[in-house]
Amino acid sequence: MSGNRPEATGNPLAHAVKLARETVPPMHPAGRPFVFGGLAATLVLRRFSKPLGVLGALATAATAAFFREPKRVPPARSGLAVASADGLVSLIEEAVPPPELGLPAEPRMRVSVFLSVFDVHVQRIPASGVIERVAYRPGKFLSADLDKASEDNERNSVLMRTEDGHELVVVQIAGLVARRILCEIREGDKVGVGATYGIIRFGSRVDLYLPPGSKVLVSTGQRTIGGETPIAELPTAPHPEG
Repeated sequence: MSGNRPEATGNPLAHAVKLARETVPPMHPAGRPFVFGGLAATLVLRRFSKPLGVLGALATAATAAFFREPKRVPPARSGLAVASADGLVSLIEEAVPPPELGLPAEPRMRVSVFLSVFDVHVQRIPASGVIERVAYRPGKFLSADLDKASEDNERNSVLMRTEDGHELVVVQIAGLVARRILCEIREGDKVGVGATYGIIRFGSRVDLYLPPGSKVLVSTGQRTIGGETPIAELPTAPHPEG
């Protein structure tokens, strides 16, 4: 009879801590200086005024939430490009990839996801493969939901080749509030689908350029979950160059 009995949960406090860890997302390391600074400011403010201390604590909690990095489970199905970011699909159109990547100046299907300050702001790898090129370009800080943000704003572009030989381009674009793009991958890195590779601080946009022949699976106005939502079905074979 004991073989079918559930195992004892053990220490209730330890169980509660385990549940909290599974429920509350971890924080991306890039957020630690901001959160620690907020905690220090909160302690100073509380010495002068309890209401100010409460406001400082709330602001610090909001900052920690902004830098959250929840665990994501990519689709088991192969041949997909998944969302690189949480947010709202703002544009689906053909466009030429960033010139700094050195690709042919030929339009490709581009899916743009706009991130508000309330969205998770880490970026994730859209498919397993190898990073071929990483290129940063300084620029303006226009509102990330504008069409021209892709061309004019500060950005960091990544060219990768999937395990099936397809070229994918992911572009982190700074927004009206964002002033810092962090990219943690380098040329030659082998990467897995859904893995975190960077973060944009405080409002941004992420563009995904697809290889010719891809079938887009999302619509404008749809919300995406980074590392999980299928953006497109990739062609069965790489598109021939030239």
